[in-house]
Amino acid sequence: MEYVLKTENITKVYGQHKVVNRVSMHVKKGAIYGFIGKNGAGKTTFMRMVAGLAAPTEGTMELFGSTELEKQRKRIGTLIENPGVYANMTARENLEVIRKNFGITEKQAVDDMLEFVGLSDTNKKKVKNFSMGMKQRLGIAISLFCNPDFLILDEPINGLDPEGIKEIRELLLKLNREKGITILISSHILGELSKIATHYGIIREGVLVEEFPASDLEDRCRRCHKLIVDNTELAANILENKLHINNFDVPKQGVIRVFDHFETMEQINREFILNGVNIKESYLSGQDLEGYFMELLGGGVND
Repeated sequence: MEYVLKTENITKVYGQHKVVNRVSMHVKKGAIYGFIGKNGAGKTTFMRMVAGLAAPTEGTMELFGSTELEKQRKRIGTLIENPGVYANMTARENLEVIRKNFGITEKQAVDDMLEFVGLSDTNKKKVKNFSMGMKQRLGIAISLFCNPDFLILDEPINGLDPEGIKEIRELLLKLNREKGITILISSHILGELSKIATHYGIIREGVLVEEFPASDLEDRCRRCHKLIVDNTELAANILENKLHINNFDVPKQGVIRVFDHFETMEQINREFILNGVNIKESYLSGQDLEGYFMELLGGGVND
């Protein structure tokens, strides 16, 4: 399996605080990897380490299957935090600066990039007068000028209006599908992220707690009778051998999800209690994407 990014136990410590704690991430070639976490969870710090803007305290990293990171980072485009643009210049003038810095002799490259990101009609309008969405598209244009194979975007749709969000979403899908660019993107707008992501990574307090393909989401969010118990093994045995219920799973220790027999919830609870299983919680659960992620994150995304 070919990975564009693979990390093992990447850690970043500032003072006594582990901002990123032993993160092992796997971003497949061609993926749009949605990186989700609360503010301060470590997303930006992790992205900065991948881009070479910060050095890990511990851990190892591979880019495109290689540990020659500086060489491979030439294949990465980044938009981390605010776009680095000249506010008193036009979009064209900004891209001309980038073209010359990269030593690209073909002047048509600027026109092509403006057309690609939908900024060809901005003419003499200065960047300081751009909408937030236009500024983000210009930032993405700058990150694309090195013709990257891997694009790292930190909150590119944060603060945008619905039209701006739609424009960025369509642009990212175009980059992924037409140019084959792998994308690592963080966002708080989970509903929008679900429209483009092929894989997800969930970070909480610096720890990558989940990593899974988008194809798993329907199963993870489907309706179930959820029980929080003190003895998972005994509870599973009761379901199978006493109640003859097999359509359940154990997503983690202490949690059981039963996917049918909703009409027998009282019977299930009673059998558990009679057979020595302490039930801490018992309820019907069926979440949308945001509800599922909030549960993993331990509350609201922006708490």
